[in-house]
Amino acid sequence: MPQAAAEQRLLKLSIAVTIAVAAFGVLFGLLSGSLSIVFDGVFAAIDAAMSGLALFVSRLVSRVADDRRFQFGYWHIEPMVLAFNGGTLMLLCFYAFLNAVDSFLGGGRQLDFDWAIAYAIVVCIVCFGMYFYERHLNRRIDSDFVRLDTQSWLMSAAITSALLVAFGIAWSLQDTPYARFTPYADPVVLAVLTLVLVFVPIRTVRKALTEILLITPPELDQHVRRVMDEIVARRGFKHYTSYVAKVGRAQFIEIHIVVPPYSPLSSIAMADAIRREIATAIGGEGPHRWLTIDFTADPRWL
Repeated sequence: MPQAAAEQRLLKLSIAVTIAVAAFGVLFGLLSGSLSIVFDGVFAAIDAAMSGLALFVSRLVSRVADDRRFQFGYWHIEPMVLAFNGGTLMLLCFYAFLNAVDSFLGGGRQLDFDWAIAYAIVVCIVCFGMYFYERHLNRRIDSDFVRLDTQSWLMSAAITSALLVAFGIAWSLQDTPYARFTPYADPVVLAVLTLVLVFVPIRTVRKALTEILLITPPELDQHVRRVMDEIVARRGFKHYTSYVAKVGRAQFIEIHIVVPPYSPLSSIAMADAIRREIATAIGGEGPHRWLTIDFTADPRWL
């Protein structure tokens, strides 16, 4: 699948760049004496692990569903991984906030600003570059995994930008009457950032949970009902029931149509023609759509 291949290539690139940023962050954090930079490197390392898991699942869900244990495919794993990834990012934000508060209450920290500013500039360029590059390509791929990875790069870029601002402010205040406040710049900015950025993974987790719990997506449900209302009225059927769910990138649609006892539905070929009409009207045909349509004259089968 071209889409799956493009998704996997992007995730591989993201993992490679993230590992490089993680190593860079830990090294420069130790050189500058900044726990925030060390945390930034650890954040990148964990993000690389999450991207690796996303890559594995991306390959898994693109397989043909020929496993007798998973006869409906592996779609259910995708929202589970998204929830896990988003939950991990939420915990990291929470940890960063506690780290910032602890640093503030401990009197802040003294930094080697030359190393710290050099690190922040380089990582900002890398993170923003990856964010815009992935966002551009994902307009065509439309992958939830790449979208989450893009958000992770944006979070990393924002965190590093805040560190750069904090380092710049603190550096400019040296040898001034306000020099005693310079150790507090880093923890204050980091604390504010974590409170703001935590809402990004919260949205991801919320969306993933709706799919894990098989909560019906209103837009898809309304679309299927509009299509079926028109077809039932035009074909003279009695009524119908429909059930829809979205799990990862897969759509599951089940439609049961009640036909009158003396229905003109006289052959399998005619039933198949109506199925094709419904499928075309619903749209979205492809390997990610599971569509079941049956006909009955007995409402008890609904």
